[in-house]
Amino acid sequence: MKRYHPLILFDLSGKVALITGSSRGLGYVMARGLGHAGAKIVLNGRNPETMNKAVENLREEGIYSMGYCFDVTKKDEVRVAIEEIEGELGKIDILINNAGIQKRAPFIDIDEVQWQEVLNINLKGAFLTSQQVARGMTVRKSGKIINICSLMSEVGRATIVPYTVAKGGLKMLTRAMAVELGKYNIQVNGIGPGYFVTEMTKNLKEDPRFDEWIKQRTPAGRWGDPEELVGTAIFLASSASDFINGQIIYVDGGVLASL
Repeated sequence: MKRYHPLILFDLSGKVALITGSSRGLGYVMARGLGHAGAKIVLNGRNPETMNKAVENLREEGIYSMGYCFDVTKKDEVRVAIEEIEGELGKIDILINNAGIQKRAPFIDIDEVQWQEVLNINLKGAFLTSQQVARGMTVRKSGKIINICSLMSEVGRATIVPYTVAKGGLKMLTRAMAVELGKYNIQVNGIGPGYFVTEMTKNLKEDPRFDEWIKQRTPAGRWGDPEELVGTAIFLASSASDFINGQIIYVDGGVLASL
């Protein structure tokens, strides 16, 4: 039986971590956290200017970081990017599928373009990126894949049907991948954030009625701080979670535990 000092279990030194959709928001915060835990960070986004600034910020903090622009919904772009990353930095040990968008509209008003765009980025993107990265992980018999799910992986809310469908699918993709890839010593888990203050939720936070509803609905009585996701991300990316597979950890201040 292996025995390690507890802190060593969370050490990511020498690991290469790719975080999609990480030039800002929750993805950037998690990337920064993994970087401070010792990982080499690969940021991803579609806006070169925003991503390069994020890379610069991480480097100023002493974090080894690189940035790659590619669209997670385009198979060829994903393949070329992963090959370039692994050619330059070495094998990808950790993948966090964070890229996602939100389009709000009443169910009867959702058009097919909206529907497909949300499903493509939130679900298809995770599938394509995971598939490409997992090919190398299966050969090495080692890897951590973390899918950023949502409360909407479990419950619904008005005006966000495509997002709910995508995040529900991502939960089941997580479990299906865990079942199939577990024999290769690859752990696939998810994080389900509750309501965090980000650019995506800025309009909701600034709506007094919605803000009050969230605070009343959440046992913690507040919105989450993005930094509060870092510990869970490090845990699932590290050796501390080597026998945890196919699980979704909800970081939600208690929302799903309450009526």
